[in-house]
Amino acid sequence: MIYIFLANGFEETEAVTPIDILRRCGKEVVTVGVGGGTVTSSHGITVVADTEDKLINLDEKLEGIILPGGMPGTLNLEKSEAVQKAIDYCVANNLYIGAICAAPSILGHKGILKGRKVVCFTGFESQLEGAEVSDEPVVCDGNIITSRGAGTAVDFGLKLAEVFASDEQSKKVGEAILWYRS
Repeated sequence: MIYIFLANGFEETEAVTPIDILRRCGKEVVTVGVGGGTVTSSHGITVVADTEDKLINLDEKLEGIILPGGMPGTLNLEKSEAVQKAIDYCVANNLYIGAICAAPSILGHKGILKGRKVVCFTGFESQLEGAEVSDEPVVCDGNIITSRGAGTAVDFGLKLAEVFASDEQSKKVGEAILWYRS
């Protein structure tokens, strides 16, 4: 099971695209509403999450978590005790953590990115404490997968599919959605 945390002000494309791609791969993706079951995105789209942050279980079923960006969504994620505990659990158990746009800054503030190659939305580089910042669309360094923003959401989703499912599954979904890189 993969938790994707949705806080008020999340970037829709950065959340829904990975959910869609991973579910096409047959992965169990559970949307988690931070602070309640209904969450509103940065562009006013209201989403009913599968569960609420106060109801999640961090146990052997968890494969990893995903943190979409957006503002003030990233700030709201970072303030959440449940999100902080989930990050700590993933770090302690070497589980995957995906973060896109501004959300890698949450990991940077925790010191998790030291010595890792990562990416983020332009302007957040200084918040990635000790990281080697790249300009690639998506970077996977160990169990940390980062991406730059809404425009790289498909790349991010396909990389997540590769690590959570398989390279073959990722390629199949990429072909099915007619994803082409020029």
